[in-house]
Amino acid sequence: MLSVKTLFQEILDNDESFRLFCSIAAGGESQGGWENGRIAALAPVSQRALVPKIARHGADEDKHGRIFNALLRKRGLRPADVPHETNYTMLLERYGIGLAHEQLNGDEPLTEQDIITYLAHSRVTEQRASEQMAMLRKHFAHHPDLGRAVKLISNDEDNHLAYCHEELLRLARSGHGRSIQRILRECALTEIRVYRDVSLAVMGHMGRILGWSRARAAVLAAGIHGVYAYERLVGWRRMVSLAPPERRDALGGPPVPAPEYA
Repeated sequence: MLSVKTLFQEILDNDESFRLFCSIAAGGESQGGWENGRIAALAPVSQRALVPKIARHGADEDKHGRIFNALLRKRGLRPADVPHETNYTMLLERYGIGLAHEQLNGDEPLTEQDIITYLAHSRVTEQRASEQMAMLRKHFAHHPDLGRAVKLISNDEDNHLAYCHEELLRLARSGHGRSIQRILRECALTEIRVYRDVSLAVMGHMGRILGWSRARAAVLAAGIHGVYAYERLVGWRRMVSLAPPERRDALGGPPVPAPEYA
């Protein structure tokens, strides 16, 4: 029977598919760490109070990248080249979501509007990350190799999502509500399209590695398209709502160090 758990178990049990999975995850997390580090360095004076939280966000993402690389080393594997069509972060930037790397590579301070764009982008992508890690935590919290990593990263992603809610609500109260909602909607509608395309690309590569039949590949592709259709119709709304989080000041403390995985 084809299920999320059996699908991921198959990917985890094969060295080559596991290598690609961890390499894609590590690359995305490391890229997020760099982006947050640059945003912290360029934050405007009006938002300097946010800098420690942005830096903490980046430190967590860097930590996640190291964890996925450590999981590879533990199995004696080297990182794989990440196919460009599976690079979620790069594709989001290509479609104009978030702050451009050209801007982050410069020395010009960001504006308050740039910070709003960063937080709105993060609110959408952290929703996806939180949901994905919750799914992995549900099925693999007790996995001998992946369990500790999944639980730690899942907790961090929930913190990141809470932080985005809290800071966007603060900025909405200061008069940016309409701008925030506009950017959130644009980000969400683009993200669900990019997520569909990346999911299809990743499953295509996994299918070739694992030798899936055409029928099985077609079923998985249909499922991905079905998720996209739902999200395009109504599902995107969960990514744009804002509510006071249960976790307050989730990124207010120092980063939690990662245990050694290899």
